[in-house]
Amino acid sequence: MTEDCLLIGLVVAPFGVKGQLKLKAFTDRPDYIARKIRTIFLQVDKTRSEYTLVRLHEHKPGLLVLTLKEVRDRAAADALRGAEVYIRETEAAPLATDEYFIHQLVGLNAVSAVGQPIGKVRQVLETGAGEVLVIARPDQPDALVPRCAILSPASTSPAAKW
Repeated sequence: MTEDCLLIGLVVAPFGVKGQLKLKAFTDRPDYIARKIRTIFLQVDKTRSEYTLVRLHEHKPGLLVLTLKEVRDRAAADALRGAEVYIRETEAAPLATDEYFIHQLVGLNAVSAVGQPIGKVRQVLETGAGEVLVIARPDQPDALVPRCAILSPASTSPAAKW
């Protein structure tokens, strides 16, 4: 599959005996997914497979329950434990003008508050407290910079300043 996909969660366990899946959510828009998305992708190891989403509801904050047409019993659901769950990026909820996807930060130029170049965002680490930008600096070790509201990209283009 060559389409760009967004990771929306991780299967943590089966839910019940009818093949439902408990999902640790990485999305803040489960309502949109429940209403608009019908095809999702589960990746186990390096194999990504397409599934039909029948139902999605929030079980608890941060935990979703998925019902997939192709998963009909607890044993099949248990075999998907640890799978990453994706949707097509083109089907994701529209972003507001000041919003961006985390992966769009990779490759942006980072500059200081006075406009001095720092380096390029190489990676975004997601921690329990928030995201940390790994900034590759020429001839220096990488810098780890916590992402916060006062730091935001000027645009989401690869040539943007940070």
